[in-house]
Amino acid sequence: MMATLSETQTGGAAEGKQHMTNPIDLNLDYLPKMPRNKPRIGCVGAGFIMADCHLPAYRAAGFNPVAIASRNPANARAAAQTHDLPLTYDRYQDLLDDDSIPVIDIAVPPDIQIEIVREAARRSHIQAILAQKPLGVDYRQAKEIVQICADADILLGVNQNMRYDQSARACKDLLRRGYLGEPVLATIEMRAVPHWMPWQERQGWVTLRIMSIHHLDIFRFWLGDPTRVYASVRPDPRTSQKFSHKDGVCLYILEYENGARASAWDDVWTGPDEAESDIYIRWRVEGLEGLARGTIGWPKYPAPEPSRLDFTTSRHPGYWFQPRWSEVWFPDAFAGPMAQLLCALEDGEEPEISGEDNLKTMALVDACYLSAEEKRAVEISEIMT
Repeated sequence: MMATLSETQTGGAAEGKQHMTNPIDLNLDYLPKMPRNKPRIGCVGAGFIMADCHLPAYRAAGFNPVAIASRNPANARAAAQTHDLPLTYDRYQDLLDDDSIPVIDIAVPPDIQIEIVREAARRSHIQAILAQKPLGVDYRQAKEIVQICADADILLGVNQNMRYDQSARACKDLLRRGYLGEPVLATIEMRAVPHWMPWQERQGWVTLRIMSIHHLDIFRFWLGDPTRVYASVRPDPRTSQKFSHKDGVCLYILEYENGARASAWDDVWTGPDEAESDIYIRWRVEGLEGLARGTIGWPKYPAPEPSRLDFTTSRHPGYWFQPRWSEVWFPDAFAGPMAQLLCALEDGEEPEISGEDNLKTMALVDACYLSAEEKRAVEISEIMT
């Protein structure tokens, strides 16, 4: 990491001396803990997320993916050739039958995921599964997936990969160290046009379960679990030309029992195609003792643009601290969810992003849908009963 420091308008000799005698540690904990062991991994699905994100990140991290299967065998063979996987299977069931593979990485549409989990649970040699977000089509199905894995004694991790975005993880470390003090307000502003998947048309939903789920999970990561949420949504005019949906442009407010608030506006319209582009994701966390602000580099993909973080704290008035790193969310952060699963497997612990933990994110997403439909604030406990 390269750390830089800039003075604000009040920065001067006194603050500089204070900085030298009481330095702020800019070596923030932004990288995942890596496993000691590298068990064989079997990959189900060969679309963009697997071929362009999971597998490059796994190779860079030194993991051991060895096999892949896809409903389109040609895609599986192409991914295997690109990423040097020795085994391909025309049927995912045949991959699951390979008793030399204890870890399964599933990257398929959410309405298909539970079928593969059920099949995996019938194989006694399978010890761990990394499932995509969203974990099924809704909270109810996610809860069923969690139960299936629990009954089969399979560790279940969820690929909520934005938790391993460098700026999101570094902000969590700032909060842990107390540099920001007690959180007051967290916000995320997304102006971006995602590449929607064809399978979303049969689901009839767009932003909340695909993009907002990242932001809702990050708010949980930073601030803990909210008590209630109020959401307002409208269709995205661009996507409405392709299929009917309600949750295009999404606005939501999270309320916490301790008084903290979080809010996001997920704008996937951003203006007509003919207008000049203005896309970005910006976030901000304000506390009683400081504030952090950052950007997420993903909207510039495939250009590799690292996310950024700046922070200031009352412990050292007059300065913006600017830690920097070279890693990027897509694809580097995708090593994190698999790393936490492999660490849990070798340590005999629950994954950091376990299926059980992710149920709270899924409940929060469902609460947003209910809030938007009924035009009221929804208690998260209403979903989880």
